[in-house]
Amino acid sequence: MDYSKTLAEIFDIKEEYAANIIALLDDGNTIPFIARYRKEMHGSMDDQLIREFSEKLEYLRNLDKRREEIRSLIEAQEKLTDDVGAALDKATTLSELEDIYRPFRPKRKTRASIAKERGLEPLALMIIKQEKGFSPQKAASDFVDEEKGVPTAEDAIQGAMDIIAEQVSDSAEIRKRLRLIAQANGVLVSTAADADKDSVYTMYYDFNEPVKKMAGHRVLAVNRGEKEGFLKVGVSLDSEGPLNVINRVLDRGTNPLCSDILRAAGQDAYTRLIFPSIERELRSELTETAAENAMKVFATNLKQLLMQPPVKGKTVMGLDPGYRTGCKVAVVDDTGKVLDTAVIYPTHSERKIAESKQTVLRLIKKYGVDIISIGNGTASKETEMFTADLLKELDRKVYYMVVNEAGASVYSASKLAASELPELDLTLRSAVSIARRLQDPLAELVKIEPKAIGVGQYQHDMPQKRLGETLDGVVEDCVNAVGADLNTASPSLLARVSGLNSTVCKNIVIYREENGAFNSRAELKKVPKLGPKAFEQCAGFLRVPESRNPLDNTGVHPESYKSAKELLSLVDYSDKEIKSAKFADLPQRVKAVGTKTLAEKIGIGLPTLDDIVKELSKPGRDPRDEMPAPMLRSDVLDIKDLKEGMELKGTVRNVIDFGAFVDIGVHQDGLVHISQICDKFIRHPSEVLKVGDIVTVKILSVDPNKNRISLTMRF
Repeated sequence: MDYSKTLAEIFDIKEEYAANIIALLDDGNTIPFIARYRKEMHGSMDDQLIREFSEKLEYLRNLDKRREEIRSLIEAQEKLTDDVGAALDKATTLSELEDIYRPFRPKRKTRASIAKERGLEPLALMIIKQEKGFSPQKAASDFVDEEKGVPTAEDAIQGAMDIIAEQVSDSAEIRKRLRLIAQANGVLVSTAADADKDSVYTMYYDFNEPVKKMAGHRVLAVNRGEKEGFLKVGVSLDSEGPLNVINRVLDRGTNPLCSDILRAAGQDAYTRLIFPSIERELRSELTETAAENAMKVFATNLKQLLMQPPVKGKTVMGLDPGYRTGCKVAVVDDTGKVLDTAVIYPTHSERKIAESKQTVLRLIKKYGVDIISIGNGTASKETEMFTADLLKELDRKVYYMVVNEAGASVYSASKLAASELPELDLTLRSAVSIARRLQDPLAELVKIEPKAIGVGQYQHDMPQKRLGETLDGVVEDCVNAVGADLNTASPSLLARVSGLNSTVCKNIVIYREENGAFNSRAELKKVPKLGPKAFEQCAGFLRVPESRNPLDNTGVHPESYKSAKELLSLVDYSDKEIKSAKFADLPQRVKAVGTKTLAEKIGIGLPTLDDIVKELSKPGRDPRDEMPAPMLRSDVLDIKDLKEGMELKGTVRNVIDFGAFVDIGVHQDGLVHISQICDKFIRHPSEVLKVGDIVTVKILSVDPNKNRISLTMRF
């Protein structure tokens, strides 16, 4: 297969670009590096698209590998004909290849194989030929043999029908056509396993929907209901169309005596062999598509969460709520260093509540706490109400924010947490993590397995390996988009930087501890096991604010330093101005001379020039600063305070197939159904909303008993 040509067509890019990406990937370049520093070679495709390109390339290569395996297996049986070879060459999916291989695959004992052992294959072939004047009943009498297990002519015909049915089932062409019919006309049907048993799946107790229209979240819900034993699920398909296809292939109408037998064999092939197989395939495809879409939603949400702006320069108090064991408290300074810890009991007796209030007020005053970060788990509502109440007693404004604490307990019990916070009990480590999540979501959340962060739907029903790969790719892209401070980044953060593995990350940390802070990017080359290739891949994503060279604190790659200096010279920056490293007016100077002219003079591409200009005009630029700032609160609402028609501001916490959950300052997030997001038609909520967006919503309805809040953005 010509991968460049095929992938160029799939992704609608130049064949030259496709060939370049393949060569770059094969040469060991990482996707973030290719996306950021080789834009001229692929037309400025983003990292997500290049990741999809890489996955498709792997699929095509596996397809070719399987194609050759099948060819060899058929050839070993001495059954490889020109037609079979041509069919293998034309196959574009794994299922097509397996359909072609089906007749040649070694089979366990079947009704057809038993019939063949009894010598009935010649009879089956005669029936298939349908010659005029041929009598199947008369011919069958010649195959009667008690010793072989064929006592009557009827038994001989039945055996021949079994052979014909298996031949029909093994036909790649018939299977392909029936698969298309099932995809177009199949209906997924679910019924209750026990109608008297109540469950969250009651809406699926008598449910049917065409498979071509079925939304992914409903597919996954039905699957889970079936797995948990509440539902019986299957695919319904009118057999008339499929049987017509089989009969047209089988029955030429030249011999009525054969027609009845062939039609009966076709019916048997369809009901016993083909449809059950196609039903499994169809449900597998539905699940795979639903899972892929769910993983994309999860990936989008995760990216938005990781890219939320850090709250810089603030002292933060983290509260990890709890009932019996109390609420854990941790105060961290603006660098994330732990200043103090405590345990309070804001849900116990009045005396305990009063003591808790005094403890928190004392810590706020002692350390100048600016913001309180509250985990959204058990007892979060009570802790939030307690916090809002005590903030009224302060003589200065202190805000709070409820943050997603998913994965905090996983982190607190990890080896990493033990090495970072060895002096703290694991319960207090969670409070530290909750505080740091507000300060720098990306730096803290990279310490946790992405699957544990919980901003998706049905993540436990996903193929876990594939989900892990998808989410790891998102984390890698986010870390490299932001960059990492070489002198402060944790091993967890460094491990996500392009080109670095765990061994090199440890060596970087050891080098820092033994030699002090890095003074330049070039000093990286002294780190053991960090070779030229690793340096090329990682250098542009690591920042060194302490370096004398201002370029070391930008996204400009060391390979482009010469070009950057030449650019500054061509737009008339003096040596004094260059030393000051202030190039805010660089875009205007470049525009005055002409971008194309400058690119040609320097000998670089326009995308590289544009990136250099962006980085120099805003050194140390953090792309997260362009995202909506987190919404801080100073008071709390109770669900009983909500009234229909009330307008509130809220933060989007999760985006799913059927809508979005919005934090409106009540313990329970409200749901904006997809139909209530905007006035125009949208296929998915992510077309309009992202995790972290600040939105204005109106209350549609409130059900305090079920803790349900229905919201709208259409007003």
